[in-house]
Amino acid sequence: MSATADHAEERTNPAARLGFQPGQVVQEIGYDDDVDQELREAIEEVTGTDLVDEDYDDVADAVVLWFRDDDGDLTDALVDATTYIEEGGAILLFTPKTGRDGYVEPSDIQDAATTAGLTASKSVSVGKDWSGSRLATPKSARTKR
Repeated sequence: MSATADHAEERTNPAARLGFQPGQVVQEIGYDDDVDQELREAIEEVTGTDLVDEDYDDVADAVVLWFRDDDGDLTDALVDATTYIEEGGAILLFTPKTGRDGYVEPSDIQDAATTAGLTASKSVSVGKDWSGSRLATPKSARTKR
């Protein structure tokens, strides 16, 4: 594939725009009937691997977190998600778009990300009903035991 084709895929494939890479293990949390199946398939296409579920017992390169306003406490969900990923990994937080059931205010996402020790990017459209935010974990954080 040419460099031009690679750049075209990045513009058209939301998974590539969100930074997913070939070979990554991506753990999915919060799956339900309302998730965007096309986005899930796009992530699997880019990574070349199936998404693993919440029962996966190893660390992942990234976590996809589908979250709706009535799913509980977002900060807690983000803190829990950080335990599943490699140091320096990313959490891709997908929330319903404005006007959809389960919509989460951007300020709530920012506050929860900050409290959980994550850095949030701006929200981007990732499907008909979902917006996505890439939340980065600190790269040099050392765990103290």
